[in-house]
Amino acid sequence: MANKKKVIVTGFEPFGKHAVNASWVAVQELERLGLGEAVDLHVCEIPVEYQAVQGLLPSLWKEHQPQLVVHVGVSGLATTVTLEQCGHNKGYKRLDNCSFCPASQCCMDSGPDCIHSVLDMDTVCERANNSDLEVTISVSKDAGRYLCDYTYYTSLYLGQGHSAFIHVPPLGKPYSSQELGRALQAVIQEMLKLLELDHKHNKQCNHTHQHQHEHI
Repeated sequence: MANKKKVIVTGFEPFGKHAVNASWVAVQELERLGLGEAVDLHVCEIPVEYQAVQGLLPSLWKEHQPQLVVHVGVSGLATTVTLEQCGHNKGYKRLDNCSFCPASQCCMDSGPDCIHSVLDMDTVCERANNSDLEVTISVSKDAGRYLCDYTYYTSLYLGQGHSAFIHVPPLGKPYSSQELGRALQAVIQEMLKLLELDHKHNKQCNHTHQHQHEHI
């Protein structure tokens, strides 16, 4: 299929007390499951380093020109699979895996304080929870001011909001890698349906708009 949707999904490398990072394990499980015939899925592991994120993300967006980039991270506080609605620019004081943090403590010096995803995470959450998943999905507006939030903001900035962030709990607390993989698959498929609806709606609006001009 020439018109396959390109989707990038990333997880993070181990850090701190997370000797195995559940996010990357879940993303590898998703890669095995796939997102269906119509989707070209590309996965990659992101270092827990501010400077690596700044170097890697622009090339991911530019090289692949994806319809959607979904970042997955682990949260020791999470007990559900959590959809993050927005990314934040300021407040990055925690040191990364290289014992570095940005001197400005922000992502983009001239960027807005907060960028929202074009996806309505409440809708995605509701639809995923109404499917036959054995995993609970929830929504958050605070991705935690560490590499997760930093990566999300950077991607939202680069992709004009066509990005999403999903926090997963550590493995076995309470979900297995297979359950997390299936949850990612279900959630991302719902995100793609929403994007498709928006795309069709915008095309119809533009068509109506052109039609009106023809009658002036």
